[in-house]
Amino acid sequence: MVHNKISSPSFLEEVEAESGEKVRICYQCGKCSAGCPVGYAMDLLPNQVMRLVQLGLKDEVLSCATIWLCASCETCATRCPREIEIVKVMDVLRRRSSAEGYPSAVREVPIFVNSFIGNLKRFGRLYEAAFVGTYNILSGHLTKDFDKVPAMLSKHKLSLLPPRIKGISRIREIIKRVEEIEKK
Repeated sequence: MVHNKISSPSFLEEVEAESGEKVRICYQCGKCSAGCPVGYAMDLLPNQVMRLVQLGLKDEVLSCATIWLCASCETCATRCPREIEIVKVMDVLRRRSSAEGYPSAVREVPIFVNSFIGNLKRFGRLYEAAFVGTYNILSGHLTKDFDKVPAMLSKHKLSLLPPRIKGISRIREIIKRVEEIEKK
């Protein structure tokens, strides 16, 4: 995607309203980025994402890999002297990126999320064998970690049969409500 350098002042206001966080008060101390455990893999550091939001550079923010790589660990929030919960901002940016049709800068993230949610809908809780199988097929990593299966089975870390749980319909209702909220 071509980065549009046109600033959108309303973008900052929209992100603040949706996240409930005051992005404009970030003064770029860099503590969030210094403590980020996945910062090494990001194309923009968390403080740089915050600055781009402040500047209204919507296209650059919504097309970056950082918003998809954020682990939501909240290390940034615990270090922030302004008490900004950057995780909430990253969540908003991911949702907006998807809703506005930006391709994920990290192709596997939406595949992972959709495989995970589909697994929960089907089984009511994570059934690792089906989840990993689905993810590997959809992501094109057909035999990834396949060599680990025998050891995991022998140590009872992986089950060939899906879990049986009570109240699976309730779990499906919760997922459906969350999906409806996210569409709004």
